[in-house]
Amino acid sequence: MLVLGSISLLVQRPALNLDRRDGLLIGSFFAYIIVHALEAWWDSIGISGIDRPSRLAMAIPAMFLIIACPPRLAFLWSGLAFGAITTGSWAGWQKIIEESDRASGYTHVIQFGNLSMLVGVLCLAGLGWAMVQQRRNMWVCFLLLGAAFGILGSLFSGSRGGWIGFPIVLWVLYRAYGRHLANWLKFALVMILVGASILVYTIPQAGVQHRVHQAFNDVSQYASGDNRVTSVGSRFEMWRGAGHMISEKPLFGWGENGYREQMSVLASEGVVESGILRYGHAHNEMIDAFAKRGIVGVIVLLLLYLVPLRLFARHFSEPDIAKRSLAVAGVLLPVTYIDFGLTQTFLSHNSGIMIYAFWIAVLWGTLKRQYITSVVPLSKASQAL
Repeated sequence: MLVLGSISLLVQRPALNLDRRDGLLIGSFFAYIIVHALEAWWDSIGISGIDRPSRLAMAIPAMFLIIACPPRLAFLWSGLAFGAITTGSWAGWQKIIEESDRASGYTHVIQFGNLSMLVGVLCLAGLGWAMVQQRRNMWVCFLLLGAAFGILGSLFSGSRGGWIGFPIVLWVLYRAYGRHLANWLKFALVMILVGASILVYTIPQAGVQHRVHQAFNDVSQYASGDNRVTSVGSRFEMWRGAGHMISEKPLFGWGENGYREQMSVLASEGVVESGILRYGHAHNEMIDAFAKRGIVGVIVLLLLYLVPLRLFARHFSEPDIAKRSLAVAGVLLPVTYIDFGLTQTFLSHNSGIMIYAFWIAVLWGTLKRQYITSVVPLSKASQAL
């Protein structure tokens, strides 16, 4: 809908006042697209090789539309809270009522759990905006409820990768809002967090304790050589195999097809276990990019993470806390994706790259509009669209 709505910009032609910051963001998107397009060409992948990266290109006109006609912040934050509550509720239904081993929604279980964590975390970013609203208590409670359900959705999915970076998320939130909190409130929040963590860990139905114990057991089995193709062990094997590939072709990598072929060769030589051949990626965003697209692929991936991170972080000192909340959300988006990418190639899934591209567009477009006073608005008809 955002992409279709952006067609109106060709008719209305509002002054978007694009600057160097927008150019850096758009440039990071296109750098990622170009490298993947070149890989698709020389590795004979075909048009499917640029299918997922093309989502980044689609997000650019959507960002222009947001700059010209930004959403009301009440709709943005309440939409996130409602999405988190429904996602967490569905995960709870699958886990508790249907007694599924892991809640997965209607997508891959790791994607579902991590995206559920993401919307919950973004609800926490919106607390700054909620604190300065007329109905402050209502908004704070609504966003906290969204955060709780989003995080619960992640816990019910058993997707451990999303839990690893949660302390960093808390640190970002503290850097953004900590100076506005009294010491007694900081202490109370720490106690609540510790108590909630213990409670979730000790309740068997949550499945957290089982997943944590399973991770330690997987590591133990891998170290002893008893079983190298457990959930964690398979990742170690994939990383080991990818390491061999990186050492042989560090500049441009092996490509998508070359990765699969060379991993099969390594398995036949006994370098890695053959059980990992069912995976077409290394279950780590950075290692996968390095093995398939070399140092060039790593550079464009870092640009995709760090350019938005830097642009949003520059507004952390914004005195208007409602505007600052957009910057906090913008920082948390790449931070969580870096975390998700430690144990999953998150951007190789449609859900992963779509969420990243379009939320960057929405958050940056909305934040930019907060600092622009000369944007020519669209007509009422276009705004309705």
